[in-house]
Amino acid sequence: MGKIDDIDMKILKELVSDASLSVPKLSKKINVNPSVVYSRIKRLVKRGLIKKFTVIVNEELLGYNVDAIVGANVDSKYRSNVMEQLLELDQVRTVHEVTGRFDLLIFVKTRNLDELHNLISNKFAAIEGITHTETFVEMSSRSREPVYTLPT
Repeated sequence: MGKIDDIDMKILKELVSDASLSVPKLSKKINVNPSVVYSRIKRLVKRGLIKKFTVIVNEELLGYNVDAIVGANVDSKYRSNVMEQLLELDQVRTVHEVTGRFDLLIFVKTRNLDELHNLISNKFAAIEGITHTETFVEMSSRSREPVYTLPT
């Protein structure tokens, strides 16, 4: 992969914050010619640094008010299949294979606690290979945009 410079980093910083920025607006924000910004974005996409441009939905406005993390222990011979089946469930956002007391951490979003209960007790329980779960309901959270710097 070629060298990343300050201009690339400025473009990434702005697009992480707001991927809907037009090239002219972005070029004004970082004081770089629009044609340079356009070609740099194309290059960042081609090189795989930018995977995709996307939208973040305010799921609470759609009624998804309960966030939870489910720690799951899984029979190792079923691990891949379990991960695939979990990702087929609408409420599952991400599945992470981890070290520690759980094999998987499953991030879910449901409309209410009854839906969460049904998800764990019925849908997760029906997946062959899940041997144990423990659910952590999110009380509050904070997050921030990632900050990227050039390697030294």
